[in-house]
Amino acid sequence: MATINANIAIVEIKYKVTKSDENFAATLSRRLLRWYAASRRDLPWRIPLGSARAASPPAYHVLVSEAMLQQTQVATVVPYFQRFIARFPTITALADADEQDVLRHWQGLGYYTRARNLREAARAIVDRFGGRVPDNVPDLLTLPGVGRYTAGAIASLAYGTRAPILDGNVMRVLCRLDAIRTDPRQRVTTELLWVRAAEVLPARRVGDFNSAMMELGATICTPRDPKCLICPARPLCKAAALGIAETIPPPKKKIATPTARRRVLCVRRKDGAYLIEQRPPTGRWAGMWQFITVDADTQPPSGVNDPIATIRHALTHRKYVFEVHRAARSTIPPATPGRRWATFDQMDALPFSRPHLQIRKLLREEDLASGA
Repeated sequence: MATINANIAIVEIKYKVTKSDENFAATLSRRLLRWYAASRRDLPWRIPLGSARAASPPAYHVLVSEAMLQQTQVATVVPYFQRFIARFPTITALADADEQDVLRHWQGLGYYTRARNLREAARAIVDRFGGRVPDNVPDLLTLPGVGRYTAGAIASLAYGTRAPILDGNVMRVLCRLDAIRTDPRQRVTTELLWVRAAEVLPARRVGDFNSAMMELGATICTPRDPKCLICPARPLCKAAALGIAETIPPPKKKIATPTARRRVLCVRRKDGAYLIEQRPPTGRWAGMWQFITVDADTQPPSGVNDPIATIRHALTHRKYVFEVHRAARSTIPPATPGRRWATFDQMDALPFSRPHLQIRKLLREEDLASGA
């Protein structure tokens, strides 16, 4: 295996492959590609099962799917991807789209910076690359929201470019194959794994191999209860041989997650419209719409009814508790730019964060039930 230092290059890694590395890589590739051909999931951003072996998925589809899959599970992404591609079928359609429309088709997925970056990347591709997604890592890295992993995924999956990838699944597979017990999130270990990911790449079918590595980590070499007995890489796996696969990588240290409490004031006019507001253009849920929301640290003013629901929402580094009230208009804080009245039909055309989508659904059901 190649040795590295802390100043290793980010885009291009220089390494020397030994004969034993070549034999290991060839065996791993052969086993994984055979397993992947028989066992891979049929996902909408992949070439359909039964297609020609040389076929590759459209680069635009890979770009969109990789943006959505950041910090989001595959099962969650599938319907969002299908709706997004139906609405924005080409890179040009996405580049020309209004940001609010893009956010509306992303609503519920969370991490909305991904959606904004994806639209900006589409505009950059149209402006600088003639509407064709770049096929090489250096050019891909110039796009908004595209990092080292995403660049490698697009280059290899869509174009067959010999580029390594390293997501959480691939990290885990590589750590177990070599029985690496240090934390893969440490910079030195991460760079070592980038080197190893490059070393094991086959000469051909790089996209399928990278997909197979991700698939193996997602379905067989899982964080808990890895299915070592049916793993195609088991004969090559040092962690399996030592019986320590489940201890690799070491668990993350648990960090207390702070909780933020918000009070949501739902003010309804006689015609059924509700007062809503647009969030600022920066920060969490930037540009999204919501019902009037204030801090819940103080006592509610008179005119605010008892809560009708409590919505809990967990993000990676923070938890939110939304206390939902029906309220009189007189209870609303001073007016701010970006407020408007909207019916449920009008709200359907606006992007809302997941907690406020839940609140909207609750209000709609209550209004229908009461005949309001």
